[in-house]
Amino acid sequence: MTPARILLAVLAAALLPAQTHQTTKVLASTLERKSRLPGEFLPYLQVDVYARVTGFVERVEVDRGSLVNQGQLLVRLSAPEMAAQIAEARARFQAVESQRAEALARLAAAESTHERLKEAARTPGAVAGNEIVLSEKAADSARALVKALESSARAAQAALQAQEELEGYLNVTAPFEGVATERLVHPGALVGPGAGAANSPLLRLEQTSRLRLVVPVPEADVAGIVKGARVSFTTPAHPGRAFHGTVARLAHSMDPKTRTMPVEMEVANPSGDLAPGMYPEVESPVRMKRPALLVPASSIVTTTERSFVIRVSNGRAEWVDVKRGRSVGDFVEVLGSLKPGDRVLTRGTDEIREGTPVAP
Repeated sequence: MTPARILLAVLAAALLPAQTHQTTKVLASTLERKSRLPGEFLPYLQVDVYARVTGFVERVEVDRGSLVNQGQLLVRLSAPEMAAQIAEARARFQAVESQRAEALARLAAAESTHERLKEAARTPGAVAGNEIVLSEKAADSARALVKALESSARAAQAALQAQEELEGYLNVTAPFEGVATERLVHPGALVGPGAGAANSPLLRLEQTSRLRLVVPVPEADVAGIVKGARVSFTTPAHPGRAFHGTVARLAHSMDPKTRTMPVEMEVANPSGDLAPGMYPEVESPVRMKRPALLVPASSIVTTTERSFVIRVSNGRAEWVDVKRGRSVGDFVEVLGSLKPGDRVLTRGTDEIREGTPVAP
């Protein structure tokens, strides 16, 4: 078409009476979609229980699958040499206490003698001055001895308490409520904090009344994960039954191999139906950070060359190129040079050329 013909077409469109068309506003809405992702259950707490002192296993009070409470006795160890060490530390402490008591008695006697000599010295000639000096030095010496013995008594008492605390470690207790998932020792085994076979764990304890559900979320969906969102999931162990958890933590770091971010959810499991190691399918809600622009599906015109909507601008038709997004009911998300509140034709068609007068 020649420039002259194009100019004539534009002039003709300008002189035509405005055609009446139904229009609608471009809507803005925060969308949320569901993404189905695989996950893995982990215990909320998990620990390998070790012996803190060297000894022989005397009794194992629990076995695999045993439910335990916090502070419950799990394993009892025996260490005969520890009883001898405690007896020695107690005897040392008692000996120092006896010496301290004797020194206190000597100090009291020395101070009493010194006070009597000072009182007698008020009478001229009754007491030689040298005797008062000697009595004062004797009191000072007794006072220094008491102070030294008090320090020794504190050290001996601390050593005794340390030995008694070590004896308490012969009773291995549960650090938290959970279930014993593995038993790794039997009576007679040598265990302890040293290197080698004696350093092997006694039990494995896991808390399963509450679980961690870890889901690798693709990079494209990370921005839409909302902390505190309620998440539903299913497991092959319980087909047809829906469970729920809550988004609790994001790793804030992408796995460079899979380009996913681990997202952790908390799942209450009081009945014990779920177990660590299960692989559920999670229906994760993904909420977009920016509001999406929505128009009716009939507003989008698609030709072999472009997709566009017809916006009414200053009473005339304006073609605005758009890209289709997700469908939301009768509306479609569009990406283009539009803004919320723009009026577009409800039923777009390429027969309405740009610049055509339009009456909404």
